[in-house]
Amino acid sequence: MSQASPLARAVASQSRAELLLAARRGENILITVVVPVLLLVFFASLGVVQAGTSHPVTFLLPGMLALAVIATAMVSLGISTAYERYYGVLKRLGSSPLPRGGLITAKALSVVALEILQVALLVAVAAIGYGWRLPQTHSADAVGITALALVLGTLAFAGLGLAMAGGLRAEATLAGANGLYLAFLLLSGAVLPLDHLPNVLQAIASVLPAAAMTNVLRAALESGTFMAGDMLILAVWAVCLLAIAARTFRWE
Repeated sequence: MSQASPLARAVASQSRAELLLAARRGENILITVVVPVLLLVFFASLGVVQAGTSHPVTFLLPGMLALAVIATAMVSLGISTAYERYYGVLKRLGSSPLPRGGLITAKALSVVALEILQVALLVAVAAIGYGWRLPQTHSADAVGITALALVLGTLAFAGLGLAMAGGLRAEATLAGANGLYLAFLLLSGAVLPLDHLPNVLQAIASVLPAAAMTNVLRAALESGTFMAGDMLILAVWAVCLLAIAARTFRWE
């Protein structure tokens, strides 16, 4: 068997370092792992969210998955990268043998690893604690659509997080990322159905990536349905936000 290339080993090593740093930040674990699970347990246990489904967890799980992606790809990645740029860490890494493309790949892999943990934890809580199951029919479609939505959502919100981290001061990124997280919590349909919002807010939410991702995930996990319009909105946001991040990001 051929040995891994030096670049692959360097990327793997940097990915492990990124994960260790994320695990050491208590606030990072709180917002990426603990908060979505607590929201799921809290609202599913209260039973106040029905939204036309047979059980609250059927409505809530897709929204919590969307919030988990937002927390990891936008909040955690954006804030950590902003402070790395502020303290000159990115500048030093940029002059190391690891190329910038390798550093971006390592950060992306660490985000994916955290999201896999989040998805597994949320699904386990929903299934074991509240009896949630995939739709009996079209379960393969549900898994495929869900995976595509999570990938596009990750790209969109990682682009947003990196755009803030590369173009704003670290303090502004910290405030902006947390503020947007709260806004998306309210405007994504994760907890409060969008038709409960005023008409103006409904119109705004309908074109945002958070609501699009939640809608796609909810349709997929409830019935295996593909929401082409919302998936297109999510894809457009992913392309646009990544392009903005690539154009505006500064390493120092």
